[in-house]
Amino acid sequence: MVLQRLMALHPKLIDLTLDRMHRLLAALDHPERQLPPAVLIAGTNGKGSVQAMMRAGLEGAGLTAHAYTSPHLAWFHERIRLAGALIEEAALTEALATCEAANAGQPITFFEITTAAAFLAMRAHPADWALLEIGLGGRLDAVNVVAPALTVLTPISYDHQQYLGETLTEIATEKAGILRPGVPAIVAAQPDEAMAAIEARAETLGTPLLVQNRDWQVWEERDILVFQDLSGLEELPRPNLIGAHQVGNAGTALAALRHLGVGNLETAVSRAEWPARVQRLRQGPLVEAAAPAELWLDGGHNPAAGAALAEAIGRLPPRPLHLICGMLRTKDVAGFLRPLAPLAETLHAVAIPGEAATLSADDTRAAASAVGLRATLAENPAEAVRAIAADAPSARILICGSLYLAGRVLRENG
Repeated sequence: MVLQRLMALHPKLIDLTLDRMHRLLAALDHPERQLPPAVLIAGTNGKGSVQAMMRAGLEGAGLTAHAYTSPHLAWFHERIRLAGALIEEAALTEALATCEAANAGQPITFFEITTAAAFLAMRAHPADWALLEIGLGGRLDAVNVVAPALTVLTPISYDHQQYLGETLTEIATEKAGILRPGVPAIVAAQPDEAMAAIEARAETLGTPLLVQNRDWQVWEERDILVFQDLSGLEELPRPNLIGAHQVGNAGTALAALRHLGVGNLETAVSRAEWPARVQRLRQGPLVEAAAPAELWLDGGHNPAAGAALAEAIGRLPPRPLHLICGMLRTKDVAGFLRPLAPLAETLHAVAIPGEAATLSADDTRAAASAVGLRATLAENPAEAVRAIAADAPSARILICGSLYLAGRVLRENG
């Protein structure tokens, strides 16, 4: 298949530069310049949720939006939405084949050529907006070739240090590479070090910033979500996406929609769908194997995501919590698990099936033990689900640690 051929075009999976992307897009007659008004969304956590809420808000107002995200969970098609609908096989194949021919065998990463294919497919389908999630960093990410109408920075924390830098200043500087002169940026609450880097970049470029807790605010009050900016105050339903962190994500999406003057704010928070973010699985073979235990899934994979996940799970009605965890070897496993350790009775460590960069189950078990979890090994998630359900039928089983693991689980669960 064309996707498999494209993976062999460049020896490195990640190689941050825009030179190859500019060359290919020129050969394709610059589809990135022929998109509807675009919003670029960068950050460490919350990008997908913010994009999903913005899309729900636009669609609730009768508008259409292209959407680009990565990585996918179960199927590659999830990365590309054309006017709201997942790209069809024929359109995907045509776009990829066109990009492959235009690239003429020259070095290019898989992410770069598939991003170009997304732009090509979007050019061929009319829509009102394009919501584009940055893949990694910002400054040198392939998506950052688009000239946006608005940029969005979600919370920034430690992740991908091998590519973005070891300090929050370095990481935030890379993320702030999506800022443009004169183009407003919506900025979620940030650690001081990250905020300083964003403000420095914005001052250099002349980028207007709309910052949480300065220019806009969001909070929960009883059973409602309250959003306030210079245009006034809105009382809305609580986000249907679970977790206190989704309050901030909702505020970021609402601030973006309010600035653009488009969208239905109520549907933005009440109709957004984003799989593998504190998601309860309710049907499928893994759910049947877990019964009567609950089965939950989350793809968070860094310390900030671990803290948000622990808070979200802690809000649910009490049940004994048992973790099934698999992670990539590039991640801070102990940092991710530490907030969850006080909540969980056991952890079953697994390797991520079919993933070359997986951390071994034994290394995950060692990291879990180091933060105080009672950890054991499992051959795969299904075996772990069965073992937990047999020992603790009233359990809440949470599969977590990686979007790649989450995608594998969703495929296996149908």
